Amino acid sequence: MHLAAKMTLHEFPPLKNNRILRACRGESIDCVPVWIMRQAGRYLPEFKKLLTEHGFFKLIQSPDYVKEITLQPVKRFDLDAAILFTDIVVLVQAMGFEMEMSPKDGPCLKEPLTEPDDVLKLLEKQYNIKTSLSYVYESIVKTRHELDGQCPLIGFSGGPLTLMCFIIEGKGTTAAKMSKLKRWLYCHRERSHQLLKLITELTIEYLKEQILNGIQLIQIFESYCQALNEELFLEYVYPYLKQIRNEINNEQIPLGLFAKDAHYAMELIRDLKYDIVSLDWTIQPSNARHIFNSDDEKTVLQGNLDPCVLYSIDKNQIELYVRQMLEEFGTKQYIANLGHGIYPDVPVDNVKIFVDAVHRISKEMIDKEKNS
Repeated sequence: MHLAAKMTLHEFPPLKNNRILRACRGESIDCVPVWIMRQAGRYLPEFKKLLTEHGFFKLIQSPDYVKEITLQPVKRFDLDAAILFTDIVVLVQAMGFEMEMSPKDGPCLKEPLTEPDDVLKLLEKQYNIKTSLSYVYESIVKTRHELDGQCPLIGFSGGPLTLMCFIIEGKGTTAAKMSKLKRWLYCHRERSHQLLKLITELTIEYLKEQILNGIQLIQIFESYCQALNEELFLEYVYPYLKQIRNEINNEQIPLGLFAKDAHYAMELIRDLKYDIVSLDWTIQPSNARHIFNSDDEKTVLQGNLDPCVLYSIDKNQIELYVRQMLEEFGTKQYIANLGHGIYPDVPVDNVKIFVDAVHRISKEMIDKEKNS
């Protein structure tokens, strides 16, 4: 793994908690690091208040609000990383697509791409990701300073196929409703690859700018793998994730991948050689360890507690599931997380129970290993 510190355009306060970066390097840790996908926003009352007052797009485009929302969970819980409050659709907006917020469907494109030859118009356009997404980079800088080294800051982007899905379907969707996207994949192969290639190149530029402005770990969210099979994954997902990995790996910070529901493609994902692989709750930890630890350079695994466990009214039940997860994954080269983004109606107190249980139980396990 190439995980040396990356020089940025800025000077930031020294890092006080580097537990998650140590886990990525395979170094000793006092307890397993933990963060939560979508931890900034959605379920927190202080975020919901801001959302009601200002609206979603105003919040993600305001560096001061982004800074505030990113830090909200870090102030509440003993998390080992903050994740920048933004959305994968900002890159779609930077490509010239207008969006609006639907109370039912979330971010939606006003005019999704319908004709395959319209891809040619996108290829003819000039893009300036540095300028069009400058508010994201300013948000990173402000957030890093406000964090004051408390923990690393994670940046992210949607995977190329996920962003293509938004562009074709017009909104986030489910496997049963991806007929428009899959029609393109089966009937318009050349145009699909042209669009994916463009999205991939813009994604790489976007991620490099994030890193230059202070992001310390990257995660790619390829969220719609449940609609595919191994053949489609190999043709339309694998080569573009590989291109991102090859380009960003040179930036020398940890690079993670979350290909949700890609249980049929675990060997392919292993071969991509991302530093961190996030797993959803359908993947057995023992199977994942067998697949990803079969080579000399072991992959850091991340996940995979079912988010619905956090609905529990019994604190002991949450702790029981956390213990089971830790025992199955082990404490080395592992980052605790949920198997998907946290749900908006999860009780806030249960988040603290989850985070604290990961730290306490894993510390007990590590201490026992040392003394045995």
